[in-house]
Amino acid sequence: MIIGIVNADFEPMIPLSVCGSDGKVYTQDAIVDTGFNGWLSLSSDLIAQLNLTWKRRGRAILGDGSECVFNVYEAVLVWDGNLLKIPVDEADSEPLVGMSLMEGYQLMVQVFEGGRVELNKVTF
Repeated sequence: MIIGIVNADFEPMIPLSVCGSDGKVYTQDAIVDTGFNGWLSLSSDLIAQLNLTWKRRGRAILGDGSECVFNVYEAVLVWDGNLLKIPVDEADSEPLVGMSLMEGYQLMVQVFEGGRVELNKVTF
């Protein structure tokens, strides 16, 4: 189970632990974004701090219909107690957790400031 909290802007936040190239684990809060179908987005500053490995360029259609081209990196994430190698999109925004990372989980959010955010693995 992954536990977080709803912030003052009504954004569901969860803590993320990302492994840097130096082997250290860095913890960062991230916004759960159900409108983002990718895995994870991080800022260029955080990507540089973690020294993540560049993999390729990516393209996305944004909510306003415009197209965006961005760099995709690879990171190792501690996710629900397990190490997971995932693609990370570079974006000039707060870190975002996308739907691909949450696949196989149930998301529950109490939508009020200080509300509980829970991600529970679904067993089939």
